[in-house]
Amino acid sequence: MSKRESEAITREGLLALEAELGTLESDGRRAIAERILAARELGDLKENAEYHIAKDDQAHLETKIKRLRERLKNAVVVETDSEARTFSFGRTAEVVDEASGTVYRWTIVGATEANLANGKLSVESPVADALLGQAAGVAVEVDTPRGPRTYRIQRLL
Repeated sequence: MSKRESEAITREGLLALEAELGTLESDGRRAIAERILAARELGDLKENAEYHIAKDDQAHLETKIKRLRERLKNAVVVETDSEARTFSFGRTAEVVDEASGTVYRWTIVGATEANLANGKLSVESPVADALLGQAAGVAVEVDTPRGPRTYRIQRLL
Protein backbone atom coordinates (compact mmCIF):
# COMPACT_ATOMS: atom_id res chain seq x y z
CA MET A 1 0.00 0.00 0.00
CA SER A 2 1.46 3.36 -0.98
CA LYS A 3 1.49 6.32 1.33
CA ARG A 4 -0.73 9.15 0.12
CA GLU A 5 0.05 12.80 0.40
CA SER A 6 -1.81 14.93 2.85
CA GLU A 7 -4.99 16.48 1.51
CA ALA A 8 -5.78 20.15 2.09
CA ILE A 9 -9.31 20.63 3.36
CA THR A 10 -11.34 23.41 4.94
CA ARG A 11 -12.70 23.04 8.48
CA GLU A 12 -16.22 22.92 6.97
CA GLY A 13 -15.09 20.17 4.57
CA LEU A 14 -13.62 18.15 7.43
CA LEU A 15 -16.87 18.37 9.41
CA ALA A 16 -18.87 17.28 6.36
CA LEU A 17 -16.50 14.35 5.79
CA GLU A 18 -16.80 13.24 9.43
CA ALA A 19 -20.61 13.52 9.28
CA GLU A 20 -20.83 11.50 6.05
CA LEU A 21 -18.57 8.79 7.46
CA GLY A 22 -20.60 8.64 10.69
CA THR A 23 -23.86 8.29 8.77
CA LEU A 24 -22.51 5.51 6.56
CA GLU A 25 -21.02 3.63 9.51
CA SER A 26 -24.27 3.76 11.47
CA ASP A 27 -27.40 4.24 9.36
CA GLY A 28 -25.85 2.88 6.16
CA ARG A 29 -24.60 -0.33 7.72
CA ARG A 30 -27.83 -0.83 9.65
CA ALA A 31 -29.94 -0.47 6.49
CA ILE A 32 -27.78 -2.94 4.56
CA ALA A 33 -27.90 -5.44 7.43
CA GLU A 34 -31.71 -5.20 7.47
CA ARG A 35 -31.85 -5.78 3.69
CA ILE A 36 -29.59 -8.84 3.95
CA LEU A 37 -31.65 -10.27 6.81
CA ALA A 38 -34.91 -9.72 4.91
CA ALA A 39 -33.44 -11.32 1.77
CA ARG A 40 -32.21 -14.36 3.75
CA GLU A 41 -35.74 -14.96 4.93
CA LEU A 42 -36.85 -15.35 1.30
CA GLY A 43 -35.20 -18.77 1.11
CA ASP A 44 -32.49 -20.40 -1.03
CA LEU A 45 -29.53 -18.01 -1.16
CA LYS A 46 -28.13 -19.47 -4.41
CA GLU A 47 -30.98 -18.11 -6.49
CA ASN A 48 -31.93 -15.17 -4.29
CA ALA A 49 -31.32 -12.02 -6.34
CA GLU A 50 -32.29 -9.67 -3.51
CA TYR A 51 -29.67 -11.27 -1.26
CA HIS A 52 -26.90 -11.00 -3.87
CA ILE A 53 -27.79 -7.38 -4.66
CA ALA A 54 -27.76 -6.50 -0.95
CA LYS A 55 -24.37 -8.23 -0.50
CA ASP A 56 -22.97 -6.28 -3.50
CA ASP A 57 -24.34 -3.05 -2.03
CA GLN A 58 -22.72 -3.95 1.29
CA ALA A 59 -19.34 -4.37 -0.45
CA HIS A 60 -19.75 -0.98 -2.16
CA LEU A 61 -20.69 0.65 1.16
CA GLU A 62 -17.63 -0.82 2.92
CA THR A 63 -15.38 0.37 0.07
CA LYS A 64 -16.81 3.88 0.37
CA ILE A 65 -16.31 3.83 4.15
CA LYS A 66 -12.71 2.70 3.67
CA ARG A 67 -12.05 5.52 1.18
CA LEU A 68 -13.62 8.13 3.47
CA ARG A 69 -11.51 6.90 6.41
CA GLU A 70 -8.40 7.20 4.25
CA ARG A 71 -9.36 10.75 3.24
CA LEU A 72 -9.99 11.62 6.88
CA LYS A 73 -6.62 10.18 7.90
CA ASN A 74 -4.85 12.26 5.23
CA ALA A 75 -6.87 15.44 5.76
CA VAL A 76 -4.98 18.54 6.86
CA VAL A 77 -7.16 21.49 7.78
CA VAL A 78 -5.90 24.71 6.25
CA GLU A 79 -7.10 27.68 8.25
CA THR A 80 -8.54 30.60 6.31
CA ASP A 81 -6.94 33.99 6.78
CA SER A 82 -10.01 36.23 6.58
CA GLU A 83 -7.84 39.31 7.07
CA ALA A 84 -5.66 38.65 4.02
CA ARG A 85 -6.00 41.07 1.14
CA THR A 86 -5.74 38.29 -1.44
CA PHE A 87 -7.85 35.37 -2.58
CA SER A 88 -6.57 32.32 -0.69
CA PHE A 89 -7.51 28.77 0.29
CA GLY A 90 -10.82 28.65 2.14
CA ARG A 91 -11.61 32.24 1.23
CA THR A 92 -14.74 33.30 -0.67
CA ALA A 93 -14.81 35.97 -3.35
CA GLU A 94 -17.11 37.40 -5.97
CA VAL A 95 -15.47 36.87 -9.34
CA VAL A 96 -16.69 38.40 -12.60
CA ASP A 97 -16.38 36.72 -15.99
CA GLU A 98 -15.34 39.78 -18.00
CA ALA A 99 -16.81 38.47 -21.28
CA SER A 100 -20.30 37.63 -20.02
CA GLY A 101 -20.54 39.86 -16.96
CA THR A 102 -21.60 36.84 -14.90
CA VAL A 103 -20.69 37.14 -11.22
CA TYR A 104 -19.65 33.95 -9.46
CA ARG A 105 -19.32 33.48 -5.72
CA TRP A 106 -16.47 31.00 -5.30
CA THR A 107 -14.71 29.53 -2.30
CA ILE A 108 -11.36 27.85 -2.97
CA VAL A 109 -11.39 24.41 -1.33
CA GLY A 110 -9.58 21.08 -1.42
CA ALA A 111 -10.03 18.94 -4.51
CA THR A 112 -12.22 16.35 -2.80
CA GLU A 113 -14.66 18.90 -1.40
CA ALA A 114 -14.99 20.82 -4.68
CA ASN A 115 -18.50 21.29 -6.05
CA LEU A 116 -18.74 24.04 -8.63
CA ALA A 117 -22.55 24.01 -8.56
CA ASN A 118 -22.28 25.04 -4.88
CA GLY A 119 -19.52 27.58 -5.50
CA LYS A 120 -16.73 25.31 -4.20
CA LEU A 121 -13.79 25.73 -6.59
CA SER A 122 -11.00 23.12 -6.43
CA VAL A 123 -7.62 24.53 -5.45
CA GLU A 124 -6.21 22.29 -8.20
CA SER A 125 -8.28 23.85 -10.97
CA PRO A 126 -6.66 26.21 -13.50
CA VAL A 127 -9.10 28.98 -12.52
CA ALA A 128 -8.26 28.72 -8.80
CA ASP A 129 -4.57 28.50 -9.62
CA ALA A 130 -4.77 31.77 -11.56
CA LEU A 131 -6.85 33.53 -8.88
CA LEU A 132 -4.87 32.39 -5.82
CA GLY A 133 -2.88 35.20 -4.27
CA GLN A 134 -4.62 37.90 -6.30
CA ALA A 135 -6.20 40.99 -4.73
CA ALA A 136 -9.63 42.49 -5.37
CA GLY A 137 -9.71 44.35 -8.67
CA VAL A 138 -7.14 42.10 -10.33
CA ALA A 139 -8.09 40.40 -13.61
CA VAL A 140 -6.45 37.18 -14.78
CA GLU A 141 -6.68 35.26 -18.05
CA VAL A 142 -7.27 31.52 -17.78
CA ASP A 143 -7.27 28.84 -20.46
CA THR A 144 -10.51 26.90 -20.04
CA PRO A 145 -12.09 24.11 -22.10
CA ARG A 146 -14.25 26.83 -23.72
CA GLY A 147 -11.18 28.87 -24.59
CA PRO A 148 -9.41 31.71 -22.79
CA ARG A 149 -11.51 33.56 -20.18
CA THR A 150 -10.73 36.66 -18.19
CA TYR A 151 -11.88 36.69 -14.59
CA ARG A 152 -11.72 39.69 -12.26
CA ILE A 153 -11.93 39.45 -8.49
CA GLN A 154 -14.74 41.88 -7.70
CA ARG A 155 -14.46 41.62 -3.93
CA LEU A 156 -13.21 39.33 -1.19
CA LEU A 157 -15.77 38.17 1.34
